[in-house]
Amino acid sequence: MVNKMITAVLDGLFPHYCELCGARSGVAVPLCPGCQLDLPANVSCCYRCAIPLPATAAVAMRVCGTCLAEPPPFVRVIAPWLYSEQLAQLVQRWKFRGETRLTPLLAALWLQRVDEPEPPDLIVPVPLHWRRLWQRGFNQSELLGRQLRRACAPLAAAELAPRAVRRTRATSAQSGMHALQRRANMRGAFTAVRPCGNLRVAVIDDVLTTGATAGAVAGALLAAGASAVEVWCLARTPAPERR
Repeated sequence: MVNKMITAVLDGLFPHYCELCGARSGVAVPLCPGCQLDLPANVSCCYRCAIPLPATAAVAMRVCGTCLAEPPPFVRVIAPWLYSEQLAQLVQRWKFRGETRLTPLLAALWLQRVDEPEPPDLIVPVPLHWRRLWQRGFNQSELLGRQLRRACAPLAAAELAPRAVRRTRATSAQSGMHALQRRANMRGAFTAVRPCGNLRVAVIDDVLTTGATAGAVAGALLAAGASAVEVWCLARTPAPERR
């Protein structure tokens, strides 16, 4: 009762507003219930790459035909949301407009749909090339990884290793590329700079489109001795073509 009264008083003095529609959210997370309901969850998806699958395929470990024919280097993708117009607005403001205050909201959205994630040994944000990092001023994947460790007690036990992998060359922007072009663009773009002998690693990224970037990072970590690599991202883009 006392906590509810304190919360009500604080909300009256410092109201929370929805980051999408601007209405008062009434909760600490700056997203109103209506806008949150508009975010499409990635409920039925491939266990390996998180691409959406028909609901009739709902079994314990669903794997799409592409992953069966050509398994990716990562063992699993956790992408709890679909990359919708609403989520794209938040992610683009976060990445390209420097609205880093959105980091706790995006981490909260991830944790909202991921039930008690098993902590890995290492959490590795997808690295930016030094020129891109200098231009942007931050690595959004590293911000997300740090916030997840703060907000989820079990993940605090995992080591955040933002320099475990280095981006060895600047790559062309991948928007507009099809899957094979993306894979070629990412070939040899990452190198692990520390041993990962027998470690379970979670690679953190914002959005998975074809898996080319995540696959290249996972390949570098496996070459350094990692036993298994998962990919954790906010959302999956349902694309007509894959990797």
